[in-house]
Amino acid sequence: MGNSSSAGSFSLKSFHHRYRSHIIDAWVEKLKNEAGEQYAARPRVELRGTISQAFDANYHFLIDGKIGPINRFIDQITKMRLEAGFLLSDVQKAFELYRTIVFPLLAAEAGIDDFLVASTRINQCLAYTIHRFSDHFQGMHEKEILAHNIHLKHEVAARTKALRESELKYKILVEEINDGYFVIQDQVIVFANRAFCSMHAYTLQQVLGRKFYLFLAPQNRKKVIDIYNRSLEKQPAPSTFEYMRLTKKGEIFPTEITAKVVTYEGKPANIGICRDISERVKMEEKVRETERMAYIGQITASLSHEIRNPLSAVKMNLQILEKNKEIKGNDQRRIHISTREVIRLERILNQLLDFAKPLQIKLSPIDINQTLNSCIETLEVKLKEEQLSVVLALDKSIPLFQADGARLEQTFFNLLLNAMEASSPDGNIWVSSVLTGSKSGPVAEIAIEDEGNGIEEKYEDELFKPFFSTKTKGTGLGLPNVDRIVRAHGGRVHAERRNSKGAAFRVHLPIR
Repeated sequence: MGNSSSAGSFSLKSFHHRYRSHIIDAWVEKLKNEAGEQYAARPRVELRGTISQAFDANYHFLIDGKIGPINRFIDQITKMRLEAGFLLSDVQKAFELYRTIVFPLLAAEAGIDDFLVASTRINQCLAYTIHRFSDHFQGMHEKEILAHNIHLKHEVAARTKALRESELKYKILVEEINDGYFVIQDQVIVFANRAFCSMHAYTLQQVLGRKFYLFLAPQNRKKVIDIYNRSLEKQPAPSTFEYMRLTKKGEIFPTEITAKVVTYEGKPANIGICRDISERVKMEEKVRETERMAYIGQITASLSHEIRNPLSAVKMNLQILEKNKEIKGNDQRRIHISTREVIRLERILNQLLDFAKPLQIKLSPIDINQTLNSCIETLEVKLKEEQLSVVLALDKSIPLFQADGARLEQTFFNLLLNAMEASSPDGNIWVSSVLTGSKSGPVAEIAIEDEGNGIEEKYEDELFKPFFSTKTKGTGLGLPNVDRIVRAHGGRVHAERRNSKGAAFRVHLPIR
């Protein structure tokens, strides 16, 4: 990305005018190739028309602050995609593609300050668009289902002689919808469709006749039972709410339910539609994280300017005093400690800056084993000081492949430092590489293992989240930076506990 530019040197309006055709062309291509089978099957002329409208609606939001064009476009596209049977997640992804196209262009042209302002504005635009579309899409979906159910109810009341036939049509319809449909009577599930059974990983025989709360995560049971009882007693109770469902395997997933009290076979009952909202929750979390990172970037840029210069001055003066032969004993030790802490503060500041900036990957052919050896050689003195040994097991059959060598060195350096900090004197650190395969092609797997205390189970899901750290002096940015670099290479990294003792971090990099 370009250097920090002065205010007014970059125009988001001019940027959109210049790149309009390029962004629309790239958006159409990504829809055809990355947004699912239904988008791939649509004619290009139709996609170009809707994408052009989406681009113009985004433009009015970003440049003029107008939401009217976006609202009108969402009304139009929701009806189109719902009638065509599109998945909500696919359409959400289609909106998201705009960000993946525009951000690299901004990063190449705008300065840091301009990029942060523009990216924040774009994130706000997409957050508004995706949230409004999701609500609109689900609202229309629910209206269609409820309208049809009401129609069936009237048909049953009007045509008593055809009751059995109407019930059969009703059940067939319910079986075909993607959302879970069920009926609860006296706390027992008396009807469920295939989608409901599939969502909970049970067969129909295993669902019918069981208490409904057995399909709820324990932490949500009291809440849902209370809503159920209040609705039957005709007390104020939400008709739509979120909870965590429980599957046969013990897994829990975020779910949204819409329920209503009706008369079923002459007795009061609750009918409900439950919908898996895992993708929506992930998308909302992603949007919040993006906004949070944009805010962190703004603060970091400001802190960098205010702290870096005085910090450098302090370090330089301390280093001068350190060379003064008249300062001895404890005073010399205090200066040495102060210098070391200033250097640590500089390192933290650099980590913050590195994490706040958009990540750029420069690909070139690399030898992954040589990269690992280089990192170990750099740490050789520190390893001797800590009385640690490195045990190497490198697979020489791994070929050269395209990657950013400097970024991967940063990744392995972080993992090696973590392993050293976790190890006791006279311990071993195991570094290995192996050529493996996956459905998409060959993969280089790199493992860095230690013999420390291992990873506590309660921290396993938190390790790669920004600013989480179990160290008293940690910034919580080392592992998130590792994860970010590996993902930018199309790979993945995960941590696990070793069978004997210690922790293992495994990096999987696609060979391309």
